[in-house]
Amino acid sequence: MMNTPSTPLSPEFHAHFMRLALREAAKAAEAGEVPTGCVIIRRPESDEVPIAAIRVLGRAHNQTEMLKDATAHAEMIALTQAAAATGDWRLTDAILYVTKEPCCMCAGAIVLARVPLVVWGLSDPKRGGHSVFSILNHPDLNHRPEIQSGILEPECRAILQDFFKERRSE
Repeated sequence: MMNTPSTPLSPEFHAHFMRLALREAAKAAEAGEVPTGCVIIRRPESDEVPIAAIRVLGRAHNQTEMLKDATAHAEMIALTQAAAATGDWRLTDAILYVTKEPCCMCAGAIVLARVPLVVWGLSDPKRGGHSVFSILNHPDLNHRPEIQSGILEPECRAILQDFFKERRSE
């Protein structure tokens, strides 16, 4: 069954929360982690709700190196936080913002958590859970979130490119 968000939200709305995800990505870069950031919010009931009133359920950045844990991706940590904040693993009234398209592990977790809308900045045509593996819209899965990509794409691309350019020069 597909959950489709009822109220369309403005590009400015999505850009605001992607900027929060970019702040998380910057924390990851400062820590020597691949700079991916994620923010999960409770979806407003209408587009007239002020942004300041929107509840952030989870926010995280990649921590695989720090935690020595291959599953410590920004999305996985934020999903755990959001589940704790809501008291339910089903995040059926949430929006997940992430700076880079989720990998197949994170895409699978997003499907399992029933997140109805996934918004990312930069697509990953080589390793993306959607672009390569079609996990987010696979017809055999019981949940297929709506997807919106390209939000603040230049900024999301720049933080990754700068990080890897610096790593190669070391």
